[in-house]
Amino acid sequence: MAPPTAFADYPEPKEGPHIKYDPKFAQNPVFRGLPLVIGANVISKVGFLQQHFWDNAGFGAIKDIPELDKTPYRFHPTVTPLGATSPMLEFEPELLKAKYTNPAQRYWTASDYHEMYKAGKVTPFQVVEALLPLITRGDIPNGSYENAWVDSHGKDHLVFEAAKASTDRWAAGKPLSVLDGVPIGVKDDTSVKGYSNHNGMKYNPSAPYFKEQEESAWPVRKLQEAGAIVIGKNAMHELGSDTSGCNAIQGTPTNFHNKTYYPGGSSSGAASSLSVGVVPICVGSDAGGSVRIPAAFNGVYGLKTSHHRTMFMKNTMCVTSPLAASVADLTIAYRIMSQPNADCPTQSRFALSIPPEPSAKKVMGIYRDWWNQADPCVTEACEKAMDYFANQCGYDIVDISIPYIPEAQLAHSAICVTEIAEDARHRAPDSLSLVGAPNKVIISIAGKTPAGDFLQYNAMRELVMRHLAFLFQKHPGLLIMTPTTPMPGWPITPGDERYGISDTNKTIRNMIYAFLANMTGTPALSAPVGYVDADQGEGKLPVGLMATGEWGSEEQLLGWAREAEEFVYEGVEGGRRRPSDWLDVMGLVQKTKPSA
Repeated sequence: MAPPTAFADYPEPKEGPHIKYDPKFAQNPVFRGLPLVIGANVISKVGFLQQHFWDNAGFGAIKDIPELDKTPYRFHPTVTPLGATSPMLEFEPELLKAKYTNPAQRYWTASDYHEMYKAGKVTPFQVVEALLPLITRGDIPNGSYENAWVDSHGKDHLVFEAAKASTDRWAAGKPLSVLDGVPIGVKDDTSVKGYSNHNGMKYNPSAPYFKEQEESAWPVRKLQEAGAIVIGKNAMHELGSDTSGCNAIQGTPTNFHNKTYYPGGSSSGAASSLSVGVVPICVGSDAGGSVRIPAAFNGVYGLKTSHHRTMFMKNTMCVTSPLAASVADLTIAYRIMSQPNADCPTQSRFALSIPPEPSAKKVMGIYRDWWNQADPCVTEACEKAMDYFANQCGYDIVDISIPYIPEAQLAHSAICVTEIAEDARHRAPDSLSLVGAPNKVIISIAGKTPAGDFLQYNAMRELVMRHLAFLFQKHPGLLIMTPTTPMPGWPITPGDERYGISDTNKTIRNMIYAFLANMTGTPALSAPVGYVDADQGEGKLPVGLMATGEWGSEEQLLGWAREAEEFVYEGVEGGRRRPSDWLDVMGLVQKTKPSA
């Protein structure tokens, strides 16, 4: 097969070797409590221990795979769809009107805010005035909502200024867009003008890393130009280095579906805030499921875009992408965030993602051996959704296979931690002094990665990308379907939030499906499709189903997500579940009526 001409850097469509799926889960030691703190300090100073744990993780096994010797290296997974880059797709009427309005299930959407402002029932300034006390750390005992947000260091005036400007526009009858006056959150590794980036770390005003940002990141700037109000920065897993969301330094956001479970990471604060109704849209980042895993754990929607779709990042895995409580808002946020930046020679080349024609074939592929690695309760919920897509939405379900899934995931993990360590090296003269015990371990071990192994990791990337290209050409319109995560949640072990936790075994398992899109640069979307009983605490746990599409297929994925949303509201027993602590922002504002 020849690569399609509608892309730049599309991989050669080439079927990979037929390799039996054979997961070999390394038994890495689990560190927690004081032993974690002591062990981290020792490991960070003793080279042979760092080498031991690097070897134990199996990072050195990739280079010995014979097929990689004849596979070229690919150091970046960017595949660029070519064509018209503008204008932005218009918002269809269904995106601008609330669809699911059952009072027991409803989430306020951007269109709801828009209509309330238009009718003069509330103002953006009133919304901000009501929300800020709820998300400001220290203002409310016992942390109802604020643990999903970080300290703004006295920057609330920026929020009020934006809210006043939006209120004035509404008073003049000149709103900028459907997002004008809508409150949003931005993950704490993504720049917002006037704010510091903590990246989940303890704030140190003397360190240059924590300086106030002079400009908002491109996708955030586009949301702000559309009138969205950034009410604060969302808490995250320190350095974005794990998938539980546990942060012993800043505090861990709440999973409001069951408070004895972690919210998932690393966009933990974003997903927590969305699930409980504080905001309808957040900006996150995803290098190994960091948008999609917390979206799954908290019962919301998370899109990981094609690599570099929203902005160029000096990282071969990470993208900046939206999370939302509804698919309509996920779509609106995506379209605004992905507008081309004329000053960026990479991101500006991306053609608009176009929805498939109504007559386009709808195909879902399942790699059964991979799919079956999930817990039975997860696969059961996902299979019910798959039956719905096949019987009610017209999808053909085909069996597929992907070679070297366990080995590719190992390469993904090794690249991720190596890039984290290299980034940390530039952060401060003694970068380890800024991070907690778990990341002392990760950074120290990652520094042992040899150049030869790193090269072969990127040969593995090319091999898998070629195989995916083969599948997408063989099955036009293919969506690769998996659970978002094999686990219905990550239970909290008492005491872990004091010192953190290093459980590499569970971390790797949690990313068993999500890693593929990061390794290959493909887009992927997680949608809630059910709820299962928990092993501890009160409240059922959401289950996410994930679709991974061809490079540039974000609009196809969003179309699928609308079908999944229909299923969770109409096809799941009891419909979509909202946490009992859900915040009725509109009701709160109308009840309290702060100053106009």
